[in-house]
Amino acid sequence: MKGVFITFEGIEGCGKSTQTHLLSRHLEAEGHDVVVTREPGGTPIAEAVREILLDPANEAMTPLTELLLYEAARAQHVHELIRPAIEAGSVVLCDRFFDSTTAYQGAGRRLPDIDFERLHALATGGLSPDMTIFLDLPVDVGLKRATDFSAPDRIEGEAIEFHERVRRGFLDLAERHPERIKSLDATGKPEDIAIAVSALVDPLVES
Repeated sequence: MKGVFITFEGIEGCGKSTQTHLLSRHLEAEGHDVVVTREPGGTPIAEAVREILLDPANEAMTPLTELLLYEAARAQHVHELIRPAIEAGSVVLCDRFFDSTTAYQGAGRRLPDIDFERLHALATGGLSPDMTIFLDLPVDVGLKRATDFSAPDRIEGEAIEFHERVRRGFLDLAERHPERIKSLDATGKPEDIAIAVSALVDPLVES
């Protein structure tokens, strides 16, 4: 049995981690083998890169350096964890993947001259999610959620204009790839959003 690869995307504080966890519990209860992971991270090498990327002390990092570090972490992640899990027949749930890079580094950092699709293909070996769930909500709501209980990391601490560009980047991706990216309103209760997520995912994993 071939596995399934599902990613969650959205701005800071949109509830990706919560929905990934709730979907994992739902799928495991249905008898599926589930692997939960995140980006940047998921493997020891990629987690080490995550520390560099999110450390507020690294304020001198250039947008291009940031972009290449994300792709380097992704290459290791796909090779070491994601692709083997898919090939083993698991349902892989990933909190962020290459759409975040397009939205954050492309729209947010204004690196429009980069061929993101080609760069993603290089890092992933051509791997693309079977479904991406985009959890959308206003930037001010998301940032408040993200920073209510912890100090902002290097990305969360960016100006609100940056995060508005990121959200527009996600909205543009959802419009361009409706067959893969499914948009959900993330302003509601987590349990209600989880029901909507399950309704999207169940037909995919049961096919």
